[in-house]
Amino acid sequence: MGSGHTVAVFGAYGHTGRFVVRELRERGFVPLPSGRDADKLRALAASHPGLDTRPASAEDPASLDRALAGAAAVVNCAGPFAATAGPVVEAALRAGIPYVDVAAEIEANLDTFTRFADPARAAGTVVVPAMAFFGGLGDLLVTAAMGDWTAADEAHIAYGLSSWHPTAGTRASGTVSRERRNGRRVRYHQGRLEYRDDAPPTLKWPFPDPMGTRTVIGEFTMADVVTVPSHLSVPEVCTYMTVEAAGDLAAPDTPAPTAADGRGRSAQTFLVDVVVRSGGAERRAAVSGRDIYAVSAPLAVEAVHRVLTGRTRTVGVASAGALFDAPDFLRALSAHMSLELPR
Repeated sequence: MGSGHTVAVFGAYGHTGRFVVRELRERGFVPLPSGRDADKLRALAASHPGLDTRPASAEDPASLDRALAGAAAVVNCAGPFAATAGPVVEAALRAGIPYVDVAAEIEANLDTFTRFADPARAAGTVVVPAMAFFGGLGDLLVTAAMGDWTAADEAHIAYGLSSWHPTAGTRASGTVSRERRNGRRVRYHQGRLEYRDDAPPTLKWPFPDPMGTRTVIGEFTMADVVTVPSHLSVPEVCTYMTVEAAGDLAAPDTPAPTAADGRGRSAQTFLVDVVVRSGGAERRAAVSGRDIYAVSAPLAVEAVHRVLTGRTRTVGVASAGALFDAPDFLRALSAHMSLELPR
């Protein structure tokens, strides 16, 4: 349990931020909601009586310092992370507390690893980017699937989403990423990122039952191409997305997610299938559940819990698979997802 630790949540009134605030409370933490919109913070606090709120802006370092004062950790849920990750990491380092975010932006996550590796290590603290459905979960699954392998030839992460109703934050982050890439797509090949102008391939992926074989967009590149190679020797990392979900994301009129149960989760379901190969050997891992935004909350909060209780393997900027015992971490989330790991 959280033992009453106060955890600041920047962007707390956003779609994912609300799930994080709720998860923190249920785990025994004291959430400290923060963000630039004071009215939205007050509305959020009205649904969580007794919570303090602290307005802050990524453009105002002093306001971030006030927001993090007295907190044991901070979770950044405010995208686009190209604009917020750097300032909030800097504030966390000034406060001497660990930082966790739910960024899916490839370039923003690369910036975090590149810019803050030395400062975070020198401060003896932990910075965990992409601790969410995209980036964190895939990295944990690949790490768990590899087991005692120290290297692999390739890792494949296939996302079987029943649909994808993007949030406003997802759309804004996607716009920023496309602008940074000049409209090109990206893939991770032969140990480096490549930016390409051609169309991604379309192929069939044999998901486990009950989903079965589905048509996917190949090289539908997500944050896993940053997190996995940050600590594993895998020169080929490829991610895939079911065509239905990719179409939903691309369509400008796809509505935002709507609650379909008492916890605010949408009806969206997911199955993530991971395959790692080394020589002629192959290992797999898979996880299934509901609502990619909702499940990011227990991922981020479990990370905070483990960091604050000393269940980590390193300091500095680190992905989930490098920082935590991947199989144990995934099994700890059994209330939120169904898991199949190699024996």
